[in-house]
Formats: sequence, C-alpha cells, structure tokens
Amino acid sequence: MSAPAIDARAAHAEGVERLLRSARAIPPGAPVRLAKRTSNLFRSRVRTDVAGLDTSGLTGVIAVDPDARTADVQGMCTYEDLVAATLPHGLAPLVVPQLKTITLGGAVTGLGIESTSFRNGLPHESVLDLDVLTGAGELVTASPHEHADLFRAFPNSYGTLGYAVRLRIELEPVEPFVALTHLRFHSLPELVAAMDAIVATGRHDGAPVDYLDGVVFGADEGYLCLGVRTAASGPLSDYTGQRIYYRSIRHDEGAAHDRLTTHDYLWRWDADWFWCSAAFGAQHPLVRRVWPRRYRRSRSYATLMRLERRYDLGNRLERLKGRPPRERVIQDIEVPIERTAEFLDWFLANVPIAPIWLCPLRLRDDDGWPLYPLEPRRTYVNVGFWSTVPVGATEGEANRRIEREVAALDGHKSLYSDAYYPPDEFDRLYGGTAYRAVKRRYDPDSRLLDLYAKAVQRR
Repeated sequence: MSAPAIDARAAHAEGVERLLRSARAIPPGAPVRLAKRTSNLFRSRVRTDVAGLDTSGLTGVIAVDPDARTADVQGMCTYEDLVAATLPHGLAPLVVPQLKTITLGGAVTGLGIESTSFRNGLPHESVLDLDVLTGAGELVTASPHEHADLFRAFPNSYGTLGYAVRLRIELEPVEPFVALTHLRFHSLPELVAAMDAIVATGRHDGAPVDYLDGVVFGADEGYLCLGVRTAASGPLSDYTGQRIYYRSIRHDEGAAHDRLTTHDYLWRWDADWFWCSAAFGAQHPLVRRVWPRRYRRSRSYATLMRLERRYDLGNRLERLKGRPPRERVIQDIEVPIERTAEFLDWFLANVPIAPIWLCPLRLRDDDGWPLYPLEPRRTYVNVGFWSTVPVGATEGEANRRIEREVAALDGHKSLYSDAYYPPDEFDRLYGGTAYRAVKRRYDPDSRLLDLYAKAVQRR
C-alpha cells in the first residue's frame, strides 16, 4: 500500500474518532444532527442550539482502485472532490448529480439522479457497502449481506436512520470528451416516445447513447440531450463564462451538436444552477461580466437563496410592487414514462413554471428500495421544476396539487424540499412499515428525527 493511501486511511480513522467523540458529547435525550453549515435541502428547519456531529474529518476520498473500478469515499465528500479524484484515472461515479456541492452521503441517503440514470439507476445502487453511524451511536457496516435491512432502507431516509461515514462505490470508465446532440421536438408525446426508445435500446439512429436528459420550454418546444463518450478531439464549448448552457440547446428544427470535456459536461448545469441563476440577475450580460467566475456556481446561488429566505426579501419586493406573496415550488418528481406526457400537459396547464428538466431512470437492482419504492425494470422520468407561483388560498396549495397529481399517475416525489402529505398517505408512499422496523433496530431511543417529522413537519 502506498504512503498516500496509508495517510488517507489514517486521516479517515482520525475523522471517525472525532465524529464518535462528538456523538458521545451530545447529552442523553438531545436530538442528534450534523454540525454542517451548508445543505442542498430546500426546506426550512427548526433551529437547535445543541451541538451537532463533527464531520469535519470526513470530507475526502480515501482511495481510488483503478483496477477494481471502485472508490472508498468519506460520507461528507462532495461530488466535486470525488470527480476530481477519479477523472485522472479515466473513471467517474456511475451517477454524478448535477451540483458540485452535493455530498456522496447526501445523494445516497437523500437520492440523486443525472443523465446516466437511464442505464445506471440512482447513486445508492452503485454502493457496495457503507459504514453508518446509527442513532444508537454504533458504527456498523451495511451491505447486501450484512445489516442488509439498514442497507436497503438507508436510501431516502435523510439521516433519520443514521449517517454515512464511509462508502465504497463502483466507478465506470469515461473518455476525455462528451459529444452532444440536442434533438428538437414540437410535440411532447413524440419527445417521450423518442426517450422511451433510447432507454430501451441504449441507441439513437444506430449510434450508442451514454448520457440522456431533456428540457421542456413549452408544449411545442422540448429537447432531448444525447451524450456520447469520445476520445476524438475537436472544438470545445465553455459555459462557465458568458455563454449559458441551457440556452445553447435551443434551435428551431432537427439536431444541434456540441462538445464538452467530460469534466465540463458533468458540471454543465452547475454554473447557472440549471437556469435558476436568472433569479439573481446572473444571466444579464452586464451583471455576468462583473460576476466573478469563482462565484458562478450553485454554492453561491444557494447562499443567496438562504439569505433571501431568512429575510423574506422576495415577498418584501412583491409587496412593494403591490403584488401578493409567492409560494416556492422547488420539486423533483418521478412518474412512469408512459404517464410523462400526461403529467407535462397537466403541469403546463396548471403551474406557471418553465423550463422543466427531464431525466429518465431505471433501477439496476431487482430487489428494490423500500423507502422509495419504484418498480424494478420499469422506466420512470424525473421531472424537475424550480421556481415560485402566486400563493393560493391555503399553505402549499400548488405543491399539494402536484403531490396529488403525481400520486394519481403512480409516481413519487423527492423529499429534499417542502412536502405536505398527511401522515397516512406519506406512510403508504414512503415505505412506512419497513421504515419503522429498521428505525426500531438502529435508533431505538429515537435520537434521530423521524422521517415524517423531518420531511413534512420541517423539524
């Protein structure tokens, strides 16, 4: 074993000991939470003065094994740092969520998705085993063969069963570049049909497809973005400067082509937080010229959004303009692909938000994941929409209407943002029976929050 690998493992052991000391220091009966200053969750939470778990020593990559195509990664390692460690080996995680500051542990316990999900599933499906600090204060290794109940229930538990300390994940080979084809559609059913065919065959017009997502701007304007791994050099685009990626895919007819480095492709959405940087003026040409490039990233916009929410700046501006306050609709949902056009038609007719992101997925694992029970061997489409709408007569009215429509179409909604489900519906949709059994075993004294309390009651 090389000296750097030994040093990394020694540093990991120190980080684990620091974590365990902080866990032992939390008073009996007090809630257990992470001591972290940033989050990719989009819901408010009750503040607490109790010291949290110290994860400051658990933010890196322990080792990459190019031969086995695996990596041992600490739970609080961001995908930005993980990708930086794997790309020099010509490897990448099987699924790389779109934002640089998402952590591996967060993507596994809170779900994640990206344009490889139509062939690689979700991030937790590439986990071979993981060390979890449970609510009982124990450090256990979970895998399909050891503590398998925790391994299966961990995805979508959002830290209510424990926290990932170390994860061993699969990696896959990548090429230096990604060649892109953006297909224009004037009909959403035609777009969905083309997506379905690509998912089923892994090909389009006889050529392989390695990456697949899409964007809908309206009922008569949608795009599928097809990516192919390639070693062939050629002109490259850069969307970290004045140019904006989502605008580059728009055209009138047929196909448009582009090329990015694999690094820039993985982070193509991060520089503008998809299209949400417009809310902060960062897409205005004059503002963009003076906006420092190092702050042109999702972390910066998330910081600004937290400040906006803390001081309610958006609604204050609305009041000054004589307009009512607005409801945040920041959601990702999954519906079966055969119901996707139906959902999009309903959404465009009832929720004034565009663009909309599309990302197909199929689970790799036939055994399923009880807390987010998508059916194995069935194609779903993640539909992402992130904006605000005028408030309704009741709190969360637009979000609740979306929840009902998604459930009616046999879909699910991610829980990283506001949710309004009543307890019985939440229990049915998110594996309540399986969750409670694992909760009793690994957090018998309820030191960690309950999933409903965290996801819906915002505790």
